[in-house]
Amino acid sequence: MNKPLQVLIVDDEELARRLSVEYLRAHPDLEIIGECETGMEAVDAIAKLNPDLVLLDIQMPQLSGLEVLELTGRRSGVIFTTAYDQYALKAFDLHAIDYLLKPYSQQRFDEAINKARKLLAQEVTATENTQALEKLVAQHSEKLQRLLIRDRGQVHIVALENIDYVEAQDDYILIHTGDKSLMKTQSLSDLETQLDATKFVRIHRSYLLHLAALKSIEKASKDSHVAVLRNGQQIPVSRAGYERIRAII
Repeated sequence: MNKPLQVLIVDDEELARRLSVEYLRAHPDLEIIGECETGMEAVDAIAKLNPDLVLLDIQMPQLSGLEVLELTGRRSGVIFTTAYDQYALKAFDLHAIDYLLKPYSQQRFDEAINKARKLLAQEVTATENTQALEKLVAQHSEKLQRLLIRDRGQVHIVALENIDYVEAQDDYILIHTGDKSLMKTQSLSDLETQLDATKFVRIHRSYLLHLAALKSIEKASKDSHVAVLRNGQQIPVSRAGYERIRAII
């Protein structure tokens, strides 16, 4: 006998979770291993339980469904549920496993489950689906309003206006905000493309500066400069970085 596929239900509405539980009764080969009310809970549950399939609400408080995927790296075994078809259609157009537009019927739910079951069993199609979800998450990340950081088992949500500067560290970046420094697995160049170039300036190959945190640019030597921040910190400015910042301020 094959092992049942393990399912995680993620939705901030209790009635929606109850409906999914009820509809899943028609699928004895699926086992519910958890329910989450928030995106934060979902991030932890996906990491700990590694479910085969996630029924994932897109619009939730704290973290959206797409932000959950961004934080967990989850790129397969996802059925989106949403009351907003502008989001659902994006997922559908990119060939995500499937989406359920609320309110949905048992028949529509069964169709999505059957499609997911087949995709999980077909490696080639699953790879295509993984790439589609990757594109969807990347598209969402292009419109950054805040940074999502999973550091030492905790999820941090950092508003862009609170960032002083970002520093490259090998395969990671350090986001400096006030008296905190948070580590994120991402390249500095990748983050730079997602931020407003009139507010965040690459002043050095290893530093991305938030102009709102800048107090002054001062000479460090005859041919070099440093950026002095409002909190007193100093970070180096390359020649190219100096020209970029001069062009803006």
